[in-house]
Amino acid sequence: MLVLGGVHPNEPAGYLAAVLLVENLQVDTGRLWVIPRSNASAFSATEPQEGHPQHYTLAARDGSPREFRLGSRLTNPLDQWPDPEITVHHPSGQKLSGNETRNLNRCFPGRPGGSHTEQVAWAISQLIERERIELVIDLHEASLEYPVINAIVCHERASEIAGAALFGLEMDGFEFNLEPSPKNLHGLSHRELGDRFDGLYALLMETANPIQGRLRGRTQVSQIIEGTDACYLRAQAIGMNRVPFTADGIPLRLRVARHLAGFRELLAGLTWTDPDREMLFRGLPDKDTLLEQGLAPFLNPAVR
Repeated sequence: MLVLGGVHPNEPAGYLAAVLLVENLQVDTGRLWVIPRSNASAFSATEPQEGHPQHYTLAARDGSPREFRLGSRLTNPLDQWPDPEITVHHPSGQKLSGNETRNLNRCFPGRPGGSHTEQVAWAISQLIERERIELVIDLHEASLEYPVINAIVCHERASEIAGAALFGLEMDGFEFNLEPSPKNLHGLSHRELGDRFDGLYALLMETANPIQGRLRGRTQVSQIIEGTDACYLRAQAIGMNRVPFTADGIPLRLRVARHLAGFRELLAGLTWTDPDREMLFRGLPDKDTLLEQGLAPFLNPAVR
């Protein structure tokens, strides 16, 4: 199994969920790969003209501060420039807007002699091939007004696993939408990896992130950590949000809990469809623990 975090580094819950897996999970049966910073270059820059903070700070398990980068959706232009007027996806030939050439989630399956971003996608594809990985989960976030939100997006081969996971998630109090991977939009992890590798189950999960949205108020760190925003409250009142939003916001700990619950239930769905692929693990905090205690008890102190 492979978990991808940080494909879009401006989506912190996907990155933090992957970090918690690395720092807490103990696998007893099966094999797990986790890449928290899938597009490492994009962590070295922020979104142009968005006013995003470069960093946010969380407490670690010993109470010490630990700083995390908030990156960009796209590869740093210092590593890949200039953007073409039109991006042509390889190998489909589909035409996309020019800056999508630096979007890792439009560059799968990648190619060895391509751009920086295509080479990153190719490296991930090679890992899947060489290690015979059977399940890929790509962790993302989106704005509250985005149509595909609080969702599992799945390649058609993985629809049975995703459907089984929805039952467990609803029993845990999480509402998820199930979205099919579009066959006519290329470069996406779930579409390209699922098409490329026979037998691979490829999925993506989305949570709601207030700092990404066009309807947010003044950009500030509290939108990342507490997930609160007065303008999104107004948007809720006039029906412009795709997910419920209250004065309590959608805190980072809840969004991370959604991703980790999805990880757990998708594994359960895989076991349900094929008991020989069961993965046994321990150390993963559940929803109630994360909501009560926050992320701090599950984050290692920063290495200094």
